Amino acid sequence: MASKLHPRQLLTIICEADLERQLVSEFHRLGIGGHTITDARGQGKHGDRDGLWPASANIRIEVLCESAVLDALLTLLEQHYFKSYGLVVFVSEVSVLRGDRF
Repeated sequence: MASKLHPRQLLTIICEADLERQLVSEFHRLGIGGHTITDARGQGKHGDRDGLWPASANIRIEVLCESAVLDALLTLLEQHYFKSYGLVVFVSEVSVLRGDRF
């Protein structure tokens, strides 16, 4: 089974829900064909994010991609979003079975 696995990068972004449309547009511009978005709640440096009203709603965005796409996306986030928004961004190395999809 290991011979069918393909290495990819899993980028996870936790951010304000208001950024969803803007970030999805950036994904399309970079040629990213898919992503997963879920609601996220929690507590951190910027206080409670309980999602009870739109101004306190967070989302979790996950993107599976190759390293070159990851580098472009991280550069974009750093240059255009980190200064103005409380994003949490982390990367995991993963393996996928259907490498042609990511």
